[in-house]
Amino acid sequence: MISTLSEALTERGYDQLTDVQEAVTAPELADADLLVSAQTGSGKTVGFGLAIGHTLLGDTLHFGPAELPLALVIAPTRELAMQVQRELSWLYAKAGAQVVSCIGGMDARNERRALERGAHIVVGTPGRLRDHIMRGALDMTQLRAIVLDEADEMLDMGFREDLEFMLAEAPASKRTLLFSATVPPAIAEIAKKYQRDAVRVTTVSKGAQHADIAYQAVKVAQADAEHAIINLLRLHDAPASIVFANTRATVARLAARFANRGLSVVSLSGELSQDERSNALQSLRNGRARVCVATDVAARGIDLPNLDLVIHADLPMNTEALLHRSGRTGRAGRKGVSVLIVPDRAAPKANRLLKWAKITADWIHAPTPEEILALDEQRLRADPVWQDAPSEDEARFATELLSELTPEAIAVACLRLYRAGLSAPEDIGAPPAAKARPERAEFGPSAWFELSIGQDKRAEARWLLPLLCRAGGLDKGQIGRIKVQTSTTYVEIAESAAAKLEAQLGPSGVLEEDVTARRLDAPPEDLSAPRDSARPPRDSARPNRTEPRPRPADGPTGPRKHDGPRKAAAKRPEPSHRPEPRATKAADAPRKPRQAPDDARRTAAYGAAKPRDTKPGASLTRPKPARPDSAKRPSPRSEAPAPREKPTFRAGAADVSQRMERPGAKRGKPPAGKGPGGKAGFGKAATGKPGGGKPGGAGGNAPPRRKS
Repeated sequence: MISTLSEALTERGYDQLTDVQEAVTAPELADADLLVSAQTGSGKTVGFGLAIGHTLLGDTLHFGPAELPLALVIAPTRELAMQVQRELSWLYAKAGAQVVSCIGGMDARNERRALERGAHIVVGTPGRLRDHIMRGALDMTQLRAIVLDEADEMLDMGFREDLEFMLAEAPASKRTLLFSATVPPAIAEIAKKYQRDAVRVTTVSKGAQHADIAYQAVKVAQADAEHAIINLLRLHDAPASIVFANTRATVARLAARFANRGLSVVSLSGELSQDERSNALQSLRNGRARVCVATDVAARGIDLPNLDLVIHADLPMNTEALLHRSGRTGRAGRKGVSVLIVPDRAAPKANRLLKWAKITADWIHAPTPEEILALDEQRLRADPVWQDAPSEDEARFATELLSELTPEAIAVACLRLYRAGLSAPEDIGAPPAAKARPERAEFGPSAWFELSIGQDKRAEARWLLPLLCRAGGLDKGQIGRIKVQTSTTYVEIAESAAAKLEAQLGPSGVLEEDVTARRLDAPPEDLSAPRDSARPPRDSARPNRTEPRPRPADGPTGPRKHDGPRKAAAKRPEPSHRPEPRATKAADAPRKPRQAPDDARRTAAYGAAKPRDTKPGASLTRPKPARPDSAKRPSPRSEAPAPREKPTFRAGAADVSQRMERPGAKRGKPPAGKGPGGKAGFGKAATGKPGGGKPGGAGGNAPPRRKS
């Protein structure tokens, strides 16, 4: 490692490199292209800064005068780009590097001036960097290394075209380093296209996922979700905390509510300007603010000192968002806590997220006001201010207070003043209890009946139940289990209602149409088998499509309504009358090309020309030639209209699952003189004769429509 970089690490407090930093600085990888994947908080920024050190400096210890850029670092977000610039600035400070940023939302003119003055390393976001390249402000001809930080996030944000443009514009001899938390197929494709024999480096499997982060899940009612967040912030009292939300509207609402509760809070979302976002992060760094409410724009790469608590006000969309959000804490060996706020209805989703992320979380209750107030007293007693020696003025004031007030009154006032500077905890309702499934009461003494219908005739409990209630005069509570078998169905009837059902059935035992029922002397032997177990096994060979398929037998009243349209069409009788072909019109004959008639043809057709009448108002129209009788068009009313065929509707077109009646049950017919819509004029009138509608209307004397 170059000595100037080693000195910078020592001054910064780095006594040992992380796994990813040791891997990328291996001597055998000094000139190789790298595809690196490591978990968040593992020091990737310093890692690729050390990895390109030998490429930029070579055998020298210091950079020469700043001219064209030697390295280009691309980051997905403005905050991450600014953080990378700060990290590389102190890392290369002793080497005399000039690090310039090109970030969207900042003044582009100042960036162009900085590039004109010269830079060794340029850090920026994809859109702004491409804009400078296309305008000629950023010259990449001397580039030796290009780094893509959080490459998977840049692809998710839609920067693939910009990345490929910059990678294609860079010199072919450059080193390309791709750092990504995951390596999806799109990243692998870019690596294959723009890297030369890239070496795969991964350190994710060397340790547990986020071993320095304690995960907790708080199950609350939906109305108490924000109260739980306030109490968690009061309970942990972290120097810096981040509350993540999924939308900008939620960020604005939470920030306003926290401010009303006396918390020092800032917000961070995409709708803010770059200056506002920079000021928010700076407030967290210098301690002016202790809580940041942010969207996922702050979930990648941002490193904040003393960030000990992450709260997910809204559950993340996927496991990657969960890991990156939580990765803002527990960085570089520090401990942190990640808390998920789980409304009662979102508990299954939270369990899936934790399972897919391979994270074990402790399910806890939201802190109560009593717990927070007791913790305030402990913190007050443990404050080091009690151990400091008083000054002369403080000692004089203490003596005066003791002469005026009792020690108890002074201690109470001290506690009240301490709590006055803190936010009051919120009342939390009882956590929602898991809804236990009510146990079904025992049915009691019963008798079993056998129905003569089963799966072969589409028997289902949802229409057998109302059939039994209607035909047998039973109540729903008097019917127990309904077990549909292959050709029969077993029904459990309460003992008190069995005699009534037998009386209703009579000697024939008919429930409805072809459905009969009889009482069994003993319960059926085996009711535990599944309803499909009695069906014959299906042959593995595919049946021949040309053979006719078997269909269920027809009932006594005709074909069943559940037959398909193909079957219904096969049963449809041939029409007894076919409409006669329409007479050929003269206009249907092929037309001859029009020719200019000469005088003889005009005279033969129209007669001798008459002198025009020049009187005012005289008609100048040409008389129409007489049409021969043979060419006359027959009147549509001169012949009796052909009888209209009655429209055939496919039986059983309605969805059987949406009605509680037996498939194939009879339906009421519409009254005479009314069609399917209930309006007169369609089909036959009340007299039963064709053409009973109005003249010229539907069903009148109009000619039959031509079939398409």
